Amino acid sequence: MSSDPRAQNLPWVEKYRPRTVSDVSHQTEVVESLRRSIEQKNLPHLIFYGPPGTGKTSTILACARELFGDQYKTRVMELNASDERGISVVRNKIKSFAQVAVSSHGRSDIPPYKLIVLDEADSMTTDAQSALRRTMETYSKVTRFCIICNYITRLIPPIASRCAKFRFKPLPHEAMVGRLTHICTNEGVNCPPAVLTELMVQSEGDMRRAIQMLQSVHRLYGDEMDPQAVLDISGALPVARVKTIFDTCMGKDFDALTALANDLLAEGFPVSQIAQQMLEMLLGTELTVGNLQKSRIAVHLAEAERQLIEGGSDMLQLMNLLAFCTRTFSAPKN
Repeated sequence: MSSDPRAQNLPWVEKYRPRTVSDVSHQTEVVESLRRSIEQKNLPHLIFYGPPGTGKTSTILACARELFGDQYKTRVMELNASDERGISVVRNKIKSFAQVAVSSHGRSDIPPYKLIVLDEADSMTTDAQSALRRTMETYSKVTRFCIICNYITRLIPPIASRCAKFRFKPLPHEAMVGRLTHICTNEGVNCPPAVLTELMVQSEGDMRRAIQMLQSVHRLYGDEMDPQAVLDISGALPVARVKTIFDTCMGKDFDALTALANDLLAEGFPVSQIAQQMLEMLLGTELTVGNLQKSRIAVHLAEAERQLIEGGSDMLQLMNLLAFCTRTFSAPKN
């Protein structure tokens, strides 16, 4: 890595971000297609979609560096559409950048267009997307767009039809372990295999989250890292604690349920995390629960998560969830 002192103080997520398309892990089809586009200096409008932390933004920025070289800063505009999601942004900021032609000053190694990267574009309003579609259509000769989102279904069809679409797959454990091991070697970190395994479980294929947790665990625990430290950093409940939740619900004691809910919230566990881990255990083999009971609780877990996203009270949603589980376990198994 660079010996620049400033690089040593960077978060590891930025320090080890891929600098070229070839550095991108595992997304073979995307890398091969972009490699051909770079060689031909002909980049189409793009849509990158898939789970968070799989390399979508890193890939297009690495591609832009290879395409534009020392003109990268003047040729590329990056916007986070979740913050700037209204039609006024499209009509003013994006359109004003897109409509200005650029000159390569006789250089054949730099393509004659600019690039606009719209991150989290599935947060844009429908009106803003419609205005964006018109801008893409009008200025395609001088500006190319890369639209990044988690869910392609939230983009309007006229935008999707004008772009080459690439799906980014969740990273397999082998690729993530290899990258984390590389970072540990470079940083002189002694990370036990059990810690790497727990990082895989908690990050759920999100490389960015895995690297952030690795750095946080190392900063807090040094060489005394263990799987419990990863759980503490991630906010996840120990498996035994999740089992206690179900045991308490099966006990049908409302006072015990109230005390359990108060304890969980007092310890700072997010209710959305509790619901997720309850679903994982429900679908596993640890519980002897009927299929009908499992399906009812699973639907209620999804409803509780929706209420939390929309601003529902943590205490009310947790108590509602625990009470529903108790009523369901009281019904006959099926």
